[in-house]
Amino acid sequence: MSKNTVWFEVGENESITECLERMKAEGYAPVGRKEEPLFEEINGEPVPVRQIVRFKGNKLEN
Repeated sequence: MSKNTVWFEVGENESITECLERMKAEGYAPVGRKEEPLFEEINGEPVPVRQIVRFKGNKLEN
């Protein structure tokens, strides 16, 4: 049994378009998007490194 909803994370060296194409190739359609910052501590201070983007995918009907 496969999951009907899966979260896909945009890879560090992957564009949003590439992630959406990967989702489609695996049989999922994007239905939601979530972004959160990734921080790294430098000299005791949190510094934003990059934005983590995730897409919620629903299984496409056959």
